[in-house]
Amino acid sequence: MSQTLNASTLLAVPLAPLVGAALAGIFGTQFGGNWIGRRLTHSLTILGVLIAFILSASTLKSVVVDGARFNETLYTWMVVGGLKMEVGFLVDGLTAMMMCVVTFVSLMVHLYTIGYMEEDEGYNRFFAYISLFTFSMLMLVMSNNMLQLFFGWEAVGLVSYLLIGFWYNKPTAIFANMKAFLVNRVGDFGFILGIGLIAAYAGTLNYTEAFAKAADLSALTLPGTSWMLVTVICICLFIGAMGKSAQFPLHVWLPDSMEGPTPISALIHAATMVTAGIFMVARMSPLFELSDTALNFIMIIGSITALFMGFMGIIQNDIKRVVAYSTLSQLGYMTVALGASAYSVAVFHLMTHAFFKALLFLGAGSVIIERKSQIDSAHPIEADQFAIEGKLRAPIKSRGIVRVLKGGWLEGSVTAPSMVVEKGGVFVGDCRIQAAPKPAPPVEESAEPSAENSVS
Repeated sequence: MSQTLNASTLLAVPLAPLVGAALAGIFGTQFGGNWIGRRLTHSLTILGVLIAFILSASTLKSVVVDGARFNETLYTWMVVGGLKMEVGFLVDGLTAMMMCVVTFVSLMVHLYTIGYMEEDEGYNRFFAYISLFTFSMLMLVMSNNMLQLFFGWEAVGLVSYLLIGFWYNKPTAIFANMKAFLVNRVGDFGFILGIGLIAAYAGTLNYTEAFAKAADLSALTLPGTSWMLVTVICICLFIGAMGKSAQFPLHVWLPDSMEGPTPISALIHAATMVTAGIFMVARMSPLFELSDTALNFIMIIGSITALFMGFMGIIQNDIKRVVAYSTLSQLGYMTVALGASAYSVAVFHLMTHAFFKALLFLGAGSVIIERKSQIDSAHPIEADQFAIEGKLRAPIKSRGIVRVLKGGWLEGSVTAPSMVVEKGGVFVGDCRIQAAPKPAPPVEESAEPSAENSVS
């Protein structure tokens, strides 16, 4: 029965997606001269994530069946006084499960992206981003110290900024990624304060060493106040989780992040970014268990999020925003479980939610694509204006402009004041330009309604 895991094998798990991302991002884009084409780009990135998934599944088997564990430092970056800054891995049941969830969902998203983004000019760049996103999340979940945790935490936030604003010519996407970036910085400020307090009073960034000193920390108070030090640390750490896992009131960025392509919505909102906060609280549970105040705070925030985000989801009319508010509500349930010290329940729901929510997002993407498919009608279609992205075969009558967008196809007679066919759009048929009807003159309101127009 194996009791230890191979460090080289574990190192290959985050490095495989990183290598794929580097090759696709450098040699597959204009930056590196477009040396490799689309097929090779997606093949390299998918191969990297596939390797990571296979190794993660093997690790999970070793952990569950053989009882294997791993907690070692691989590299010491620097020593400042007595504070060591290291790179190392901690693999137990929680980490092994998260590794499998992250790599499997990421693999499915990579495969889905081949068809979804096939007509997009930024195809190679997108694959580089999502592969880098996978690397960042793996570094976060596999870390055995808070420095590496913070590196993965910030890397996930940075790549999410790039992905949400992937269509950088779209003003709403630019607004959404800036909003996500700024709101996450608010949460991260609290997070780094919590890490700083642990480093100051425990004298270490390593999980195992910090948890060993948890009893000593629980006896201290914050200088100049009567507040328990461990309570302040836990609330600061949870503020970081509130930003990353979109808990009230730092939830505002997540619905707007739907401006990015659908595959990344599935990756951000199902398996990676939003689950990072839940994972972090579960990992830091030895500290949180020492503060009832912090646990009550977590439960209240989670309850508010679960209830009101569910209400918000009911009134949405955009398919992706409905699923996004559903994500917020489900994250609230997980947070409530954390506040109730039911960490295994929260992590179980995290795992199940990752799979079904990824499927919902990818299904929503298929619906969006289907909406852009062909429509045939023998009867004239009338509207104030038209913007055609898919294929339309029908006579149309418009009171305003008719636009055939890039990738759109219009076949039939058109009667409209003006018509624009963008580059990449196709129009087959005859066009009759008619002046737009003049608006009716405004009717002056009389002081007293007459018998003709009064309503009783």
